[in-house]
Amino acid sequence: MSGAAARAARSPIAWLLTLAIVLIALNLRGTIVAVAPVIGPITSDLGLSTVVAGLLTSIPVLCFAVASPLASAVIARLGAERAVTISLLGIVAGTLLRSAGSSAALIAGTVLIGVSITVGNVVVPVVIRRDFAPERVGIVTGIYTSALNVGSMITSLGTAPIAEATGWPIALVVWGAFAVIAGVVWCASVGVRSALLGAPTLGEGPQDLVTGPIEVITASIPVVRAAATDATETPERRSLFRRWSTWGLTLAFAGQAFGYYGLTAWIPTLLHSEVGLSAAGAGASSSVFQILAVVGALGVPVLALRWHPVWIIGLVGLLWLVMPLGLLFAPHLWLVWSLFGGVAQGGGITIVFIIIVRMATTDVEARRLSALVQGCGYALASLGPLVVGGVHGATGGWTAPMLVVFVSVLTLGVSGVLSARRLR
Repeated sequence: MSGAAARAARSPIAWLLTLAIVLIALNLRGTIVAVAPVIGPITSDLGLSTVVAGLLTSIPVLCFAVASPLASAVIARLGAERAVTISLLGIVAGTLLRSAGSSAALIAGTVLIGVSITVGNVVVPVVIRRDFAPERVGIVTGIYTSALNVGSMITSLGTAPIAEATGWPIALVVWGAFAVIAGVVWCASVGVRSALLGAPTLGEGPQDLVTGPIEVITASIPVVRAAATDATETPERRSLFRRWSTWGLTLAFAGQAFGYYGLTAWIPTLLHSEVGLSAAGAGASSSVFQILAVVGALGVPVLALRWHPVWIIGLVGLLWLVMPLGLLFAPHLWLVWSLFGGVAQGGGITIVFIIIVRMATTDVEARRLSALVQGCGYALASLGPLVVGGVHGATGGWTAPMLVVFVSVLTLGVSGVLSARRLR
């Protein structure tokens, strides 16, 4: 292909890839959040206990922890393209199984969704690092994390009204359509790239991620070559485990995710009991917490162009602290506190992913660091819905649960600042 023809091909490929990433992201949180607005009908119809009901949100997060090493291995063996496809297929299958109408199918489908999303969690940041120039990684990461929260917002708003009209099983099934659409666009982006630029296709294995080099084109962005690396480079792995910054970032991510999932699971219940909102109204109001994350997710990359990450993660931590304290002392002002918390949680996950990219020196290290931070972080975060719900059940109020969330997001700020100090 001539230089002019290649340049002409770059823009549509870049836009198609960006669209695919956005559509994939819609499925990586919304499928989990969809359960919260209809947890009451599910519990009533299937006779679930409070603990089991809390597990419906905790299981996928626990899968993020347990299945992260498996996800990393799948990506290394099959390649990024196949890994994304497997993730989306698993989400569709799990969504259908979860809505079959029995408690066993509900749990099994939730586990399948959790494992499938884990693969997507690990592979998408690696794809972004691989396929976009360094100066564009921040903004693409912001777009990706924004889409995560838009997916959560859509399901928070739509699940309860759909359930009132059709029942909770159909209300959960309909969100599987997002995964189908994302799969079609993703496969189209891979096919177009292969046809126009001769890049690897779905059937060409793992060399796109682990060995190379690979040329990836983005709109108005220089071509990036992924450095050739050895997937079995043990000194690199050993050094990763020995760094304080690795474990500090893991703890920061755990604090962020613990607070996010703990609040996401129980905000509708809190607003229903403390403010008097209806079930549908509480579910819709909690979507404010999700949609405001777009501001943080897109704002953090802009700040990262001028600010050191240590200042950004410190600011995010301060904003995060406002929400649990506000809900504790003035729950009727939930909208105000949701503004702060929404911006903070969107910015929190974005700055952690940006730090991962800046810490990593190779694609292999990026994959390993992403898997380690998310795996260990989500292991702790999976306790969020259970601990918040358990403390609420034990105390009969919301003071102690909000203090638990306060400690978790304080951990994000302190540990994040300490781990990011030595970054460029």
